Amino acid sequence: MRRTTTFLLLLALLTVGIGPALAAADVPNAARLTFLLDEGVIIESHRVSVEIDNQVAITRIEQVFYNDSARLAEGTYVFPLPVGAAVSDLVMWVDGRPIEARILDAEEARAIYDEIVRRMRDPALLEYVGAGAIQASVFPIQPFSEVKIEIEYGQLLPVEDGLVRYDYPLRTDHLTRRPVERISISVSVRSNDPISTIYSPTHPVAISRDGEYGFRAGYEASYTRPDSDFSLYYGLAREEISANLLSYRESAYEDGFFTLLITPPVRVAAERIIPKDVIIVLDQSGSMHGEKWDQARAAVKFVLDNLNRRDRFNLVVFSTGYRVFAEDMQPVSAAAEAKDWIAGLEALGGTDIDGALREAMRLADRERPTVVLFLTDGLATEGEIDTAKILDNVERAAPPNVRIFTFGVGDDVDTFLLDQLYQTFRGAGTYVRPGQRIDEEVSSLYNKISAPVLTNVTLEVDGVRVEEMFPSAPLPDLFAGTQLIITGRYRNGGPATVRLIGELDGERKVYTYEVSFRERAGGEAFIPRLWATRKIGALLNAIRLHGEDPELVDSIIRLSIRYGIITPYTSFLITEDDIFTQQGREEAQMLFQAEADASFAAPSGGAAVDAAEAAANLAGAEAPAPTITFRDGAAAPGEAEKYAAAGGQPLRYVGDRTFVWRDGVWVDTLYDADAMTPQQVVFLSDAYFALLDLDPQIGEFLALGERVLFVWEGQAYEIVAE
Repeated sequence: MRRTTTFLLLLALLTVGIGPALAAADVPNAARLTFLLDEGVIIESHRVSVEIDNQVAITRIEQVFYNDSARLAEGTYVFPLPVGAAVSDLVMWVDGRPIEARILDAEEARAIYDEIVRRMRDPALLEYVGAGAIQASVFPIQPFSEVKIEIEYGQLLPVEDGLVRYDYPLRTDHLTRRPVERISISVSVRSNDPISTIYSPTHPVAISRDGEYGFRAGYEASYTRPDSDFSLYYGLAREEISANLLSYRESAYEDGFFTLLITPPVRVAAERIIPKDVIIVLDQSGSMHGEKWDQARAAVKFVLDNLNRRDRFNLVVFSTGYRVFAEDMQPVSAAAEAKDWIAGLEALGGTDIDGALREAMRLADRERPTVVLFLTDGLATEGEIDTAKILDNVERAAPPNVRIFTFGVGDDVDTFLLDQLYQTFRGAGTYVRPGQRIDEEVSSLYNKISAPVLTNVTLEVDGVRVEEMFPSAPLPDLFAGTQLIITGRYRNGGPATVRLIGELDGERKVYTYEVSFRERAGGEAFIPRLWATRKIGALLNAIRLHGEDPELVDSIIRLSIRYGIITPYTSFLITEDDIFTQQGREEAQMLFQAEADASFAAPSGGAAVDAAEAAANLAGAEAPAPTITFRDGAAAPGEAEKYAAAGGQPLRYVGDRTFVWRDGVWVDTLYDADAMTPQQVVFLSDAYFALLDLDPQIGEFLALGERVLFVWEGQAYEIVAE
């Protein structure tokens, strides 16, 4: 996608200076060119098909443009290549006819980019400094007609620390306001080595595995403006449980960030799966009557039908009091009887949560891993109803091998109780909102936790000091077919030994990995924002469940500003004009406290469930929090003009930096207005282009637009008009 709009930019340029179809007088200025780019050409579709065979990637691209104007568009096509791409083969077609194309090295491409920027007074191409390109002549796009461009190229993907990475340039948000009507990316991978981790930090991909040696990953979207390029990682399995490390440092003088991907086997033999006990604690109160009760019983049936052969189970239903299916844990052979029992029950009475949970703890066998699936749609109304006392009763009665997974049905649930239960007992929480199906949510989670392969997991790192890890200890158990993503900070860097320690059938298991934390600047720029996303989620949970603390609030404010994490409680990034001063940050703190007070005050209700879900999604995020897009009518009063001027989004991410749109300028959130004096550099001056030679990343900053304020090695630079 990014390359698509580059093509449109070049069409506009050559129409003015070279193209025969239009004279320069027909397009008087750059503003008119921008209008033509935005309004004249529609990107109807962008399809990408990738086949990777043992690290050799063949990428096939199909782009369809529609000229929605009465003018003829003609020019040269330039496709900036992903950095590091070694193109081994190139085929290019336009409307079914082959055309001549050539590959430019980084130096040749830089010359073209500089020339275009000077002529167009549009710096968008500067972010490609340091990359090669594909160049070709194309036929004109006739008025009110379309043209289809097809490209095929090959490249060798490197392996680093057991991970193969594929990148595709997809974003268009900074080049056009027009959405792409249809986007699809399909990646098919075959490998001679078993594949472990599959991970995209940029896009939600659907993954279908084809045994141990292949998989397909897909992404689709309609009428969207991509704001990030597409990245996909996959690991080559070296151990029964694989571990792959990604790290990032902004400079050699600052602490780094890391992400550790821990991947158990996709499938394991039945004898390798740790036998477990499953206790279902099901709300049978009158409020569950009807469709909810039918779906809840369907969920119970699914779990019973999918027990492993060495598992055991029991059922506890509660209303005014509680009932159990059996007095002790039952073998899988009793599942049919249990399904008949639950089918004959009706929903009526009150809600005795305390009694039901204490009974579940009584049933738990200290010698076997025990999973408790707790489902309720309301607040406690019978027996002990105080949340703190219920939690205390469960904690005192529960053996250390119990894991609690909660399902809150509807909005009238005690979010404080549910969240503290799953966080204390190393499980997970799910909220089934009105309109969602209970059985689908329960079956989805149970599929992920049905086959435990390592319990009581801990992590040790020798050689490099690590800290502020999320999730923090204790770590969750590992299940076949899932993936544990740990992110944190580290000091210094260099080689290190990582030990993953846990239990398998009561025996201690240790998996050892030799890794290397980056010592110099560079690495995967998404990692700091992923770390900040998770930390903000953890801090929000702490405030929501345990009350406000000035230090926690201050940490959220600083992390949100630095890394551009927008939540319902950190919207000051958009609304607070003076965020780059101490006074502005203090005002942001007051805004945050007002938002948090309104959302965190009550344990139940729609706002409480929204807050619980928001914090949990951040704390457990597998990718950085996305930029928020404001659609027509959704922006706050007075802000719509800013969003429109910013291309529809209030933030831009460049590497690990966040830029905020303020009064016609993209401002780096590292900028401190109280302590820094910006050095002014005139747009398109010799000094402006000299900045590009300091570091390729500066080109990415300058590509944001004509007015940018950024910080580089402690000095603020402000790009100003002539």
